[in-house]
Amino acid sequence: MKFFDRDISWLSFNKRVLMEASNPEVPLYERIKFLAIYSSNLDEFFRVRVASLRRIVEIDKKKINKKFDQQPKKILERILAEVHDQQEQFGKIKRDQIIPLLREEGIHLYRSEPLLNEHVKAVNDYFEREIKDLLHPITLANGIQNIPHLENKGLYFVVGDERKELGLVNVPSQLRRFVELPEVNGKHYFVAIDDIIRENINLLFPHFDNKAAYSIKLNRDADLQIEDEYSGDLVAKIEKQIEKRDLGVPARFLYDKDMSDSTLAFLENVFDISENDLVQGGRYHNMNDLFQLPNPKSPELENEPLPALKVQDLEETKDFFNVIDKKDILLHFPYQSYGYVLRFFEEAATNESVTDIKATFYRIAADSAICRSLIKAAQNGKSVSVFVEVKARFDEANNLQWAERMEKAGIRIIYSIPGLKVHAKVALVTKTIGSRKTKYAYFGTGNFNEKTAKIYADEALLTSQSYLTNELDSLFSYLNDQNLSLEFNELFVAQFNIRKQFRALIDREIDNVKNGGEGHIIIKLNNLEDEKMISKLYEASQAGVRIELIVRAICRLRPGVEGMSENISVHRIVDRFLEHSRVFYFYNNGAESMYLGSADWMRRNLYHRIEVVFPLHDPTLKGEMKHLLKIQLEDNVKGTLLDKDLANIPNEPGIKKVRAQHDFYTWLKSNSPA
Repeated sequence: MKFFDRDISWLSFNKRVLMEASNPEVPLYERIKFLAIYSSNLDEFFRVRVASLRRIVEIDKKKINKKFDQQPKKILERILAEVHDQQEQFGKIKRDQIIPLLREEGIHLYRSEPLLNEHVKAVNDYFEREIKDLLHPITLANGIQNIPHLENKGLYFVVGDERKELGLVNVPSQLRRFVELPEVNGKHYFVAIDDIIRENINLLFPHFDNKAAYSIKLNRDADLQIEDEYSGDLVAKIEKQIEKRDLGVPARFLYDKDMSDSTLAFLENVFDISENDLVQGGRYHNMNDLFQLPNPKSPELENEPLPALKVQDLEETKDFFNVIDKKDILLHFPYQSYGYVLRFFEEAATNESVTDIKATFYRIAADSAICRSLIKAAQNGKSVSVFVEVKARFDEANNLQWAERMEKAGIRIIYSIPGLKVHAKVALVTKTIGSRKTKYAYFGTGNFNEKTAKIYADEALLTSQSYLTNELDSLFSYLNDQNLSLEFNELFVAQFNIRKQFRALIDREIDNVKNGGEGHIIIKLNNLEDEKMISKLYEASQAGVRIELIVRAICRLRPGVEGMSENISVHRIVDRFLEHSRVFYFYNNGAESMYLGSADWMRRNLYHRIEVVFPLHDPTLKGEMKHLLKIQLEDNVKGTLLDKDLANIPNEPGIKKVRAQHDFYTWLKSNSPA
C-alpha cells in the first residue's frame, strides 16, 4: 500500500487524542477535556466523512472502482470496527481511570448508583423547577403516522422494552449537562441531567409497567455539498442549506448497548434507520459535554496557566505602523498576546493617515473585536473591503451575520467565489500621506478569531516590505475580479503557483543531493493528503533527501518503507494547544528557505481554495522558526512518531525531557519584557 486511507489515518489522530486522556502525567481535568475533544471530533467525523462515504456507496460501483483504492463499503467496515475499539477504550478510561480519580479528589459524579438521601430533594426540585417544562414525552407505536423528528446530536431516552409501544423523551440541550448538588462530608457531588430525568421517568410515563430508560442519539449528514457550486446566488443557497442541515439523513444512530434487540428493531422501523447506521454505545452519549463538568477545586487539577507574553517592539510604541516600517514582526500565538492583532486593526481604524483596509475572513469569532474595528474604520470614512467566506463549514451562519452587519455599516463585502473557498488569512492596510502610499500586510497561518487564538498554535507576520505588500494587493484585486491574470513571485498562491513552487523547492533539494550536497526538508502541516505531493516527497526520499514531517491529523504518506520512504519520518504533537500552523523549511545547501502559510497539502487546499504561503527572509525570524521546528522534532513528552502501520509510537525518552509547547513558551519568555 503506497498511501494510507484518509479516514483511517484521521482515526489514528483521534486515537492519539485518546492517548492523552489516559496519560497519568496529564492533569485530571485536562484528561477530561481530551475525552470531550475526542467525542466532539468523532461527531463531526460521522456527520461529514462517514455521511459522505455512505452517499458514495450508493452510486454506481464502476465509478467507485476508478476513484478509490479500496471499496468505500470496506473502508466503512474498517472505520466502524476501529471506532468500536476506540469507543471501548474511551469507556474504560472514563470508567476505570477518570471516575475513580475524581472520587480520590472528593468529586463524585453520579452514574447508575442510588442518590444519597441528602440529594433526593435537590434532584427532584431541580427537575420540577428547570427540566420538567422543557420535556416533550411522546408514545411511539408501530405504524404511527406522525413520526417525531430526532434533532441532530440531540439526546433522547427510549422508555420501556415492549414490541408494540415505547416512550420517547428529549434530554434538553439548552441546560448545562451537569448539576452541582449540596456537599456532603466535604465532598462535591454532580449529577447529569440525564439521570435527573431517569429519577423522574415515572412522572412522564405513568402508564408504562417497564420504565427502563435507554439513551439514544442521532448524528445527521452535515455536509452542505456546495463545494462545486458555480453559479447562482451562493449566499442565498447557503442560508437555505443551513436551515436544512439538521434535517440531513442519518449518519450514525448511537444507542445504549443494554437495549434489547426487539427495542432496537422497533426503533429502526419507526425512524427508518439502516442497520449500517447503528453504533453501539454506553449509558451516556454526547461526551463532548464533559467540557461542562465543573471543577470545584479550580485551578487545581488543570494545566498551569501560561499568560500571553509581551513583544518588546510593540510594547514600546504608540504607533504600530512606525515599528513595521523599520522591521518585520513575527508573532507566535497563543504564546504571545493576540491583542496585538486586535490593536493592529484598531490602530488602522483610528489612524488619520490610513485610507484603505482589506481583509479576508474564514472563521469569524462570535463576538469579533476585529469586525467591530472595521466597522469603526468605515464610520471614520476609510475605504474598507472584506472578503467573507460563507462556505466555512459550521461557521456559515455566524460569518453571514457579521457580513450583514459590516455591510450595513458601509463596508464593501465580497462573498464567496463559486467553486472556490478562500482560506487565506491576510489583511492589507494602506496609509496615505500626501502623494506617498505605504502598505502594511498581515499574513497569518490561523483565522482572524480571538477565541480560537487562545488555543490554536499559529504564526503571523506583520510587514511593510513592498515585494510582499504589492503582491498581496494584487491578490485582493483578484478576489474582486477573477478575470485578472496575475503572476506571483514571492507569495505562493493556490490557483496560481503554489504546487509549482513547492515542487521546485523539492526538486532543488534532490538536485543538491545528486550533486554531492545535503538535502533536508522539514514540513509542518495539519493534514497531508494530496497524492501528487506525497509522491514528490517519496521521490526526494529515494534520492537521499532527509525529510522530517510534523503532521497533526490526516497523513496519507507511509513513512519508513524501504525503497520508498525510508528517509521520511512523521511526527505528531498533541498537547494543550492545537498545532495549527503550516511551516516549510528547505536546507538548500545552507542557503535556507523558510515559508509559512495557510495551506495544508490536501487536494481541497491545493486545487479548490485560495491559499497564501509567504516567505521569511529576516535571519532572526527564520531563526525563531528553526528553533520551534527543532524542539518540536525533539519533543519526547507529547511527541509521537507515526509508523508505517499508522501506530502512534512515543518518542524515545532521552536524557532530557523536551516538551515543545512549554519549552518554546519558556524560550520566548526569556526574550519578553516583564
